[in-house]
Amino acid sequence: MTVHYRAFFSESRFSGDQRRVHDFLIALNQEEVREPGFLWGRWEWMFSHPMLDREHLGHIGIWEDDGDIVAVATYESGLGDAWFFVHPAYSRLKGDMIAHALQKLSREGTLRLRIPDSDQALQELAARAGFVPTQDREETAILPIASTSLGYTLPEGYRIATLAEDPELIRYNRVMWRGFNHEGEPPVTPDELAGRKQEVSGPHVQLDLKVAVQAPNGKFVSYCGMWYLPGTDYALVEPVATDPDYRRMGLGRAAVLEGVRRCAALGAKFAYVGSSQTFYYRIGFRPSATDTWWTLVR
Repeated sequence: MTVHYRAFFSESRFSGDQRRVHDFLIALNQEEVREPGFLWGRWEWMFSHPMLDREHLGHIGIWEDDGDIVAVATYESGLGDAWFFVHPAYSRLKGDMIAHALQKLSREGTLRLRIPDSDQALQELAARAGFVPTQDREETAILPIASTSLGYTLPEGYRIATLAEDPELIRYNRVMWRGFNHEGEPPVTPDELAGRKQEVSGPHVQLDLKVAVQAPNGKFVSYCGMWYLPGTDYALVEPVATDPDYRRMGLGRAAVLEGVRRCAALGAKFAYVGSSQTFYYRIGFRPSATDTWWTLVR
């Protein structure tokens, strides 16, 4: 096996290597979910998000064997944090991936590596390269759909809606703004709405899996985005937001469970979420994996 390294290349948001890494992540998790903290949906959400640093996409590293991607070292929103994905048959590349991160993914000399707590080999390599673990964690939880009740109730006058039936971006913009604890009303500018449209315009987005709870006044007050592909047995929950004025009413629970129910009808057996919040555990999610951020010590 002759492995070649090259830099990431993509002419547009969802072409070239973006699509090829997407396919690699699906294949990597096909037989078993090896990277629950960074499934294909998170990769597509990354490229859908207006906050992505596109200037440095060429710093993402790709390793190929006979033209097939076998490993990727990437940032998510910007330089300074690194994620590694590698086919288990190519674990020997982990040292090269750390070296790549040091050279290409650091920001002004600072760098963090996201390392699964279960990957002792990568931990050892990181320690040798001068990294130490921190208290910062990324938690992933899993929902076993078959053994979970997906029932919910909504207060009188509230209803489930989706972006497929109501694609009005102003409602979506408002629930995302308010749900992530921004004060007041959101800016309603062409640029803001264009960014929101970009968030839900990925090639594998299914708008009927983008679920909202609509209040009697017509506003979207809770939202859950779901990611699912036919032929896979897992779904991803990302993102979830509830307007602070409408919390503790069961609306977030309803949005998530409705999204999971729709994915289950398409074939999903599990749902993952990148969180350890009690909110998800009360729905039925269980701790699945923990990744620790390791930081470089000079």
